[in-house]
Amino acid sequence: MQYAPPVPIRKPLAILIALLGAVTTASAAETVELAPVEVVGTTPLPGINLPKDQVPANVQLMNSRQLRDAGGPSLAENLQRKMPSVNVNEVQGNPYQADLNYRGFSASPLLGTPQGLSVFLDGVRVNEPFGDVVNWDLIPQTAIATMTLVPGSNPLYGLNTLGGALALQTKRGDTHPGGALEVYGGAFNRRGGSIEHGGKRGELSWYVAAEGMKEDGWRDRSPSEVGQLFGKLAWTRGETDVALTLAHADTDLIGNALVPESILRQRREAIFTHPDQTRNRSSLLALSGSHWLNDQDQISGTVYARRTLTRTLNGDLNDEFGDEFAEWAAAGFPAGAEPESGALNRTRTGQTAAGIALQWSRIAGAHQFSVGVSHDRSHANFRQSEQAGELTANRGISATGDEEQVNSLLGRTRTTSLYATDTVALAPTLHLTGSLRYNRTRVINSDRMGDALNGDFTYHKLNPALGLTWQATPALTVYGGFTQGNRAPTPIELGCADPENACSLPNAMAADPFLRQVVTRTVELGVRGKLAGNTQWNATAFRSTNRDDILFVGTGGSLGFFTNFGQTRRQGVELGLSGEIGAFDWQANYSYLDATFQSSACLLAENNSTEGQGGCPDDEIRVARGDRLPGLPKHSLKLGVDWHATEVLRVGADLIAYSGRYVRGNENNRHEPEDGFEGRGKLPGYGVVNLRADYQLARGWTLFGRIDNLFDKRYATAGALAENPFVGPDNAFVVDPGEWRHEQFVAPGAPRSAWVGVRYAWKGI
Repeated sequence: MQYAPPVPIRKPLAILIALLGAVTTASAAETVELAPVEVVGTTPLPGINLPKDQVPANVQLMNSRQLRDAGGPSLAENLQRKMPSVNVNEVQGNPYQADLNYRGFSASPLLGTPQGLSVFLDGVRVNEPFGDVVNWDLIPQTAIATMTLVPGSNPLYGLNTLGGALALQTKRGDTHPGGALEVYGGAFNRRGGSIEHGGKRGELSWYVAAEGMKEDGWRDRSPSEVGQLFGKLAWTRGETDVALTLAHADTDLIGNALVPESILRQRREAIFTHPDQTRNRSSLLALSGSHWLNDQDQISGTVYARRTLTRTLNGDLNDEFGDEFAEWAAAGFPAGAEPESGALNRTRTGQTAAGIALQWSRIAGAHQFSVGVSHDRSHANFRQSEQAGELTANRGISATGDEEQVNSLLGRTRTTSLYATDTVALAPTLHLTGSLRYNRTRVINSDRMGDALNGDFTYHKLNPALGLTWQATPALTVYGGFTQGNRAPTPIELGCADPENACSLPNAMAADPFLRQVVTRTVELGVRGKLAGNTQWNATAFRSTNRDDILFVGTGGSLGFFTNFGQTRRQGVELGLSGEIGAFDWQANYSYLDATFQSSACLLAENNSTEGQGGCPDDEIRVARGDRLPGLPKHSLKLGVDWHATEVLRVGADLIAYSGRYVRGNENNRHEPEDGFEGRGKLPGYGVVNLRADYQLARGWTLFGRIDNLFDKRYATAGALAENPFVGPDNAFVVDPGEWRHEQFVAPGAPRSAWVGVRYAWKGI
């Protein structure tokens, strides 16, 4: 299989070549001040780190200070503010439930979202086993010491690493001694705080942290509460290090999701239906260790157990209302036989996961290699119930019937992996890295209400990677590489893959189920370097191609099943520049992303104005090669500056700007507002400015303030074409489905908001 880049990537490469020539000339003309060497881990487990300039990819790093300075309420939001090629879709309308996209691949807390990023906490994968989702509210942000964002389909990070991997390392008492206490409050009645402390005595070190947040939310009926605890106990003697980690989180989140534009225009805080509640409780216990056998050999390992309980309560329209109304009308509208207009949907998902991983690393002459093995097991108990009800005047649900169980699924997964990687110095400035990982995954589903969801599937895949770095000068590195990763299906996804049983699970929870596993191949080429005054720059071109993508194919009406689609592609360019000028620290990052379908199919989209065209049945649209994937902006720009006004005052500002993006339901990019169909099918671009300031009151004491969305920009981060039944006077429910409107629903961004707080730190943490 050849991967010579066709015409669409020539323009990005031309930009890279031109930039390389300009920067090389500039660096040759000036004296370069070299920065300290940065090192990064090459595997989730502790090992022998590599200098960043020997890694053949545009790896991004962030430390705890940079994370705190970002000032966002959640980890996903802070990644969006500081990391190139990262954007957020606030589909749920809650900062802790955002869909995070990196290079067009997602890490989302929503079951059914096609997941393409893996997330690790101290070497433990925290993608939930039932749907590969990532619950950002369960990650202890205060305890994070460093974050490494690894791009591409790097096989060393295992399953689901299609577009990248996020590796989080937590603090330890011997590396982060001292403590800090922080409290803050402000807009939306948000108030919160954190406390942390680390210390060391002899061979023993400890670190503990607790944080919490509570708010009313800026939209109607949107309170949330987050509580997290973290602790790490480490023992170090000579060449041996052992650490025990315990993390616990308990959260109660309200995410009121998308709202019709017609309702939003009347009131910015409005919601569609309620309640929309998610309650998470999670505990993680992990034991990790490493030991140097001699000056060249190191062994390391991790064993963990994790338990997550997720409960949801959603007030929705009755999915069967249209059919039930037709039957009622055919019977002459008899009194007492009116169909229920609403429903309360509940789920309860208990998940346990455990695993062990071992790794041997060795430095042998020009070689630095690692060999590892891992085994992970999970058990997921999913239950879903429905309760009939009536819509109230404020679009809530008043229960009228009994709760009935509609799904009960037991899902088990077993994954065993073997991997190896070797970085060899072909010359002092030329390094070649090769990697292989073999994954074997078995997924077993047991339907406890019948046999429609039963299944037992096994998947195998050997994924390679090859990369080269050349340090052309001390201030210029050229790199390139090829990587391949795969994603096996999860138990929830396998529940809707049978065309003979057209999606018995809700569509929102089965948006990417199995036929064949998804395989992604990525090619990346780039340059990075340093200029005078420690100014750093980078330029990267990438292309990732998904094969056997899985999409929903309609069978008529609202029924359908999931099948392998063919191909999708994400390609683009990343440009970055950062440095210092006097009292100013600054950075600028630009990303171009071309994310498109590369195959043709009919997809269910009954609210698209082109439904039924292009040879597709009614309620379906024709998606063709070159159509853009929804929810992803083509252009993004991130600018940041910090001004050290005095020794005690620091003021900073960030600009985050995105171009427009298509909404879900407009995958063919052809929807137009016309008779019976509203909305443009696309969201306009926007820019948001955030301000921050820190003032040192006294030794250890800091007063800080944050203003988000300084100019109160009205914008939306996500959208979908859907049907709105609240089209009567004062947005009242209209009983006749024939009068409902096809509209564009959007996820509105938060208005201008401000918070102030105080932080006290001791012993330098």
